[in-house]
Amino acid sequence: MAARRRGSRKARAVVIGVSVVLALVSYLAVRLMHSTTPDECTAHGPDGTTVTLDPDQASHAATIAAVAHARGLPERAVTIALATAIQESKLRNLTYGDRDSIGLFQQRPSQGWGSPAQIRDPVYASGRFFDALVKVPDYVALPVTVAAQRVQHSGYPEAYAQHEDMAATLADVLTGREGPALSCTVSGADPAPSDAGSGAAGAVSEAGDGGGVAATVRREFGDAPVALPASGGSVSYPIAADQASTGWSLALWLVCHATELHAASVTFEGRRWSSTASDRGWTHTAPDPGRTGTLAVALG
Repeated sequence: MAARRRGSRKARAVVIGVSVVLALVSYLAVRLMHSTTPDECTAHGPDGTTVTLDPDQASHAATIAAVAHARGLPERAVTIALATAIQESKLRNLTYGDRDSIGLFQQRPSQGWGSPAQIRDPVYASGRFFDALVKVPDYVALPVTVAAQRVQHSGYPEAYAQHEDMAATLADVLTGREGPALSCTVSGADPAPSDAGSGAAGAVSEAGDGGGVAATVRREFGDAPVALPASGGSVSYPIAADQASTGWSLALWLVCHATELHAASVTFEGRRWSSTASDRGWTHTAPDPGRTGTLAVALG
């Protein structure tokens, strides 16, 4: 009888031990799965198409759209610029290229596009592209590849056409017409400084710097909308009822730049994106009657 009890205790101990091991293996598997899930941003077009970029690419796409907004340019200009940058650099702020070509648009210092440091600034590079684009007669009515080629003078003039659909989806979403149609899943890690350029990250000194975020928004997105006085760990923008697309364009820009801006959450029109629950996308939140029409960014 005693032998059977000892055997039973040993069996229970083995079962418990196996259960503990299995639980540990399951826990580690889940942790490993989450730790290896890449950060990414996904845009959902109105026709059901999706475009997935990593946060670095998405931040550059958002900057291109923001610079167009600051200049009052149409969505077609954004599409042309995005198709060009996708072809030239895959939306990477490159330090190399053919001959002395560098940056998002592979612009060449030797051809008068600016100094290497200037061209490596995504805001400057985007502005220079648009400077040239608006000089192309009736560029809005031209095929994307024709308009892009008249700016770039590429050895492969037909190459831009293959990126038109992707660029059009991104332009449609980043200009805010589709509301919360883009979301980013982020781990909170800072982007590699070698590819950060002189864009959003350069104007923000530290977490909680609401004034720095407002200055960065002005530099990329322009003077409208105007931020309310920053209150340390947050910054807010009043958005007029007829300017919802502008509000969403800015909201999506903030999400694309969330890591370098240290944005903990972005809230607009009853929807909230949170860096700590970014895998849930834009969730519904109870609107604050006192902040109707306000885009709020919490920093952390």
